[in-house]
Amino acid sequence: MACTKLDDLPVAVTGSDNGTVRVWNMTTGSPIGRVLTGHTGRVSAVSCALLDGNPIAVTSSGFGNGTVRVWDLATGAPLGEPLIDHTGLVMTLACTVIDGIPVAVTGSGDGSVRVWDLLKRAPFGIPMTGHKGRVTAVACTVIDGTPVAVTGSGDGSVRVWDLLKRAPFGIPMTGHKGRVTAVACTVIDGTPVAVTGSDGFLDNTVRLWNLNTGRPVGQPFTEHTKRVTAVACSIVDGRPFAFTASDDRTVRVRNLLSGKSTALLVSDYPRAVAVNCEGDFVLGFGRDVAVFGL
Repeated sequence: MACTKLDDLPVAVTGSDNGTVRVWNMTTGSPIGRVLTGHTGRVSAVSCALLDGNPIAVTSSGFGNGTVRVWDLATGAPLGEPLIDHTGLVMTLACTVIDGIPVAVTGSGDGSVRVWDLLKRAPFGIPMTGHKGRVTAVACTVIDGTPVAVTGSGDGSVRVWDLLKRAPFGIPMTGHKGRVTAVACTVIDGTPVAVTGSDGFLDNTVRLWNLNTGRPVGQPFTEHTKRVTAVACSIVDGRPFAFTASDDRTVRVRNLLSGKSTALLVSDYPRAVAVNCEGDFVLGFGRDVAVFGL
């Protein structure tokens, strides 16, 4: 799930196990336009971007041939042919801008991280490798003016990649005992940080990482009792917060300055979290999407 604006309306774009992509008006809760079809398997990730000033969605499939597709949200039409280059399933993606070029960063079951030029719908440079397991989570941010991707893997590590050089940025960050399932980025007191969650089978913690030093920030957060399924970050009243969802059926909100958290709500199958351009918290759970004012 990802959020953007379409004709000045806040919308959510969701992907489903049935391979479809839908756009939702978050003011009325109603669908917008037709169902977007083309993926042959479960939609594993969704991200939104602007292409020539127009809102688009980029989606990936975690099954079948592991394709990445680009959609014009105004018309509901696909833009170009599917992007196919990974040799494994595409499990995660995020969008950012490199030197004015909108790009998508994808992580795959083949262990590689790839960058795609969304204008040309073509690979942007060479694949980035280093993870010893599937790449299961990705987020993008900027460190000292350099666009980077932060990735998590089935090998339990978190890595940072310089998207200009398509090369590792610093050392791998280790500490999770299980698969890293989610990554989000924010800033705490001027320092760029990543917030990561992991698989509840071996490690259901939420961890903070200083992206300048590659070191953990404080102790792991252990309130979740099962797999962390999603993480999102936002600034609320000038303070950085993280929202985490888990298979323990809870969604927690954490003040990253104080480290204190509370259970925001209890929900069956919380799978996706986001904060939209209006500052509302958006939750995807089961087959439903809900919007909460912060």
